[in-house]
Amino acid sequence: MVHDRFARSSSDTAPDIVNLTNESRHPRLEQTSATTYEVGTNEPGDEEKTGQDQYSAVESGDQAVETKQQRRSNQAGSSSRAAVDVSTFASLFRSIVDNVGQAVLGKEETITLCVTALIAGGHVLLEDNPGTGKTQLSRALAASIAVDCKRIQFTPDLLPSDLLGVTFYDQSQGRFSFRPGPVFTSLVLADEINRASPKTQSALLEVMEEGRVTVDGRTYRLPLPFMVIATQNPIEQLGTYALPEAQMDRFLIRTSLGAPGHDASMRILEEADIRDRAGLVEPVVDAAQVGAMAACASKVFCDPSIMEYVIHIIEATRHSPAIRVGSSIRGGLALVRCARIRACAQGRDYVIPDDVKRLVDPILAHRLILTAQSKLADMDEHLALAEALAKVPVPTGEQ
Repeated sequence: MVHDRFARSSSDTAPDIVNLTNESRHPRLEQTSATTYEVGTNEPGDEEKTGQDQYSAVESGDQAVETKQQRRSNQAGSSSRAAVDVSTFASLFRSIVDNVGQAVLGKEETITLCVTALIAGGHVLLEDNPGTGKTQLSRALAASIAVDCKRIQFTPDLLPSDLLGVTFYDQSQGRFSFRPGPVFTSLVLADEINRASPKTQSALLEVMEEGRVTVDGRTYRLPLPFMVIATQNPIEQLGTYALPEAQMDRFLIRTSLGAPGHDASMRILEEADIRDRAGLVEPVVDAAQVGAMAACASKVFCDPSIMEYVIHIIEATRHSPAIRVGSSIRGGLALVRCARIRACAQGRDYVIPDDVKRLVDPILAHRLILTAQSKLADMDEHLALAEALAKVPVPTGEQ
């Protein structure tokens, strides 16, 4: 079951890789119109239908909705593209975390990890029980950066075309058109992803890794930033399809929300009349500023000794007797990128070993495959990873 339908403007040209994004607009959930893109049929006369005629958008929208979208985008200063320094990065990062915290109470650590993944250009896997606020987290994060969010309920009968889009023959126009699927958005909430068939799950691989969709031999770019937040229910596995290791490795971070604490629970009950906390969240930054933050984090200094530390951690997971398959080098890249973001968020332009240690579990644990003996001994990935990490010496900075 797919919630929300895609609504965007098309560009004026038709390159081999089509860009369906439009940074000047901020589609919101109120829109229900769909966009179609005409596809050439290689028939005589198609050569003349290039440029503006090769694919055109057919869209409709309420003017009041457009006005609301423009106002919300302007509140975040959507035209700002200035580079940010470390202090500005830390301020913006804290603003996003605090803003999302208005919808998801008492979960600052999980929110911080999600914002880190967003800036790093990665994806998050949330494994948690129902009713912990996963949807609220996704919608609040999207609202905080003034982008659109779409929720896809994964079911066994969900098809790849339901996610990516479909090419169909438009009788009114007399030509083939492409109708984009719900993945054409900045933040995708893949709810209960393990309920879909492996065929549908694999349809997300190119989307998550390359940020683009290929349908009928034509490639379409996705908007930036782009992020997938997938959820799994750990207590109910009947009728589900476990995610393959190849797709687990596509997720930058695996984390969970958990039940709210006592104080947060009291506040939630006291404000029981608020039915949609995420709907009250207003933008604090825009997509351009998120890109500037990513550029700032990429310039953070990471000493070679820190990189050696990361390599030793990766190698420790491969040589641990409790782990059958250790982390790939993609896990090491994720550690370095996220450590830089964590350093920047704390106002530093350099990475320290503690930045890496704090991120090891959420970044590497889901990439490991334990041995049969470890599973029989009731050992999980977190414990096996902690044992491997304890054997790696921490760099001290001394030559």
